[in-house]
Amino acid sequence: MTTCNSRDLLEWDRTLVWHAFTQMAEYEPLVIQRAEGCVLVDIEGRPYIDGVSSLWCNIHGHRHPKIDAAIRRQLDQVAHVTNLGASNPTTIRLARRLVDIAPPGLSHVFFSDDGATAVEVAIKMALQYWRQRSDPRPEKTAYLALGQAYHGDTLGAVSVGGIEQFHAIFRPLLFEALRVPAPDSYRTPPGVPAEGLAAHYLAEMERVLAEHHDGLAAVVIEPLVQGAAGMIMHPPGYLRGVRELTRRYNVLLIADEVAVGFGRTGKMFACEHEDVTPDLLCIAKGLTGGYLPMAATLATDEIWRAFLGSHAESKTFFHGHTYGGNPLGAAAALATLDVFAEEGTLEKLPAKAARLGEHLDRIARLPHVGDVRQRGLIAAVELVRDPATKEPFPWQERRGQRVCDYAMTEGVWIRPLGDVIVIMPPLAIRPDQIDRIAGAVERGIEKVVG
Repeated sequence: MTTCNSRDLLEWDRTLVWHAFTQMAEYEPLVIQRAEGCVLVDIEGRPYIDGVSSLWCNIHGHRHPKIDAAIRRQLDQVAHVTNLGASNPTTIRLARRLVDIAPPGLSHVFFSDDGATAVEVAIKMALQYWRQRSDPRPEKTAYLALGQAYHGDTLGAVSVGGIEQFHAIFRPLLFEALRVPAPDSYRTPPGVPAEGLAAHYLAEMERVLAEHHDGLAAVVIEPLVQGAAGMIMHPPGYLRGVRELTRRYNVLLIADEVAVGFGRTGKMFACEHEDVTPDLLCIAKGLTGGYLPMAATLATDEIWRAFLGSHAESKTFFHGHTYGGNPLGAAAALATLDVFAEEGTLEKLPAKAARLGEHLDRIARLPHVGDVRQRGLIAAVELVRDPATKEPFPWQERRGQRVCDYAMTEGVWIRPLGDVIVIMPPLAIRPDQIDRIAGAVERGIEKVVG
């Protein structure tokens, strides 16, 4: 076994490990050795509050005793069983629990590995559904998505994505998607008042649906909040309106709740805020409490039935993942749902969100803060050169990253999206830790742009 010290680890991390969404020529290693609750500790023993939930997936904190114990118990039974023609009790119980808590009507669960694969599954299911239902519509092969959408990094998910910086280089590999403007509540169309935003954006969507619905398989949407776009928050009523339009024009609705599901917005699923049931619901990240890779795509009875038939009819959904429905992930997910119930996680969120909101109200008054926005324990602070015109800083100046770099000096780990500073801690975050995160952000802004 290779022996090494911390200096070796830092060097190997810099030169051997190829990190996601990271310019390796400029990478400065952060190597986390252990964690407890909402605090991470690096190999030098320095603690950091996990202000990004380890990329928006940790829910109940690190090393939660109930989730740890559930995984250990599962290890004593079986670590992995394929779900290609087989199953295991833990994964079956998880499917039952997910159907019980999901928006009504979503009664079938297809397991996969991560958020992108959950979306990829939904895209393929939608296409195959239209070809196999009792009155086939094989011409319905197109997809409609939002501007600046992000749905993951597999080719289907990238095709419905809309962030040019991430996706432009892969254009030759992608299928074309129709697109409507992101329903942004900050960078709004000229002359449209706040109370008219939802109607304005829905009119844009209806125009496209009216023209193209005959060839559209599905609309793909991140409900309420577009995460990687910079935490764009949709106006109230938009999600409900999209659901009504997709029904009117006979188009499926795919809801990507990979980032916003499992309590992030204040309810278990974001769709609940507007009483929406999509045709396909994609979940991942917080599904296992942030412990293990696991995802699921939930479907309605109508979609399920289109895939039923004899072997000779070849209606099977020809898609699968080696680790889909993994028992260890399922054990972690079941324990995560138990903790929601036993610790009253959702019931405690309003007070935590209010505390964060008080800090955001103060941060909003700082120079060069163009907007602060919040939905539950998802918050964003957008820095701009000119708040009056919303003119951004030149992206090369990396103002948001510099604020996050400062926060690290105060023991707070957060990551920006350009010049949007994202605050998205575990739902288990304590009030005093919220205070520390917000204080570090505030002082970082004062230092970087003040």
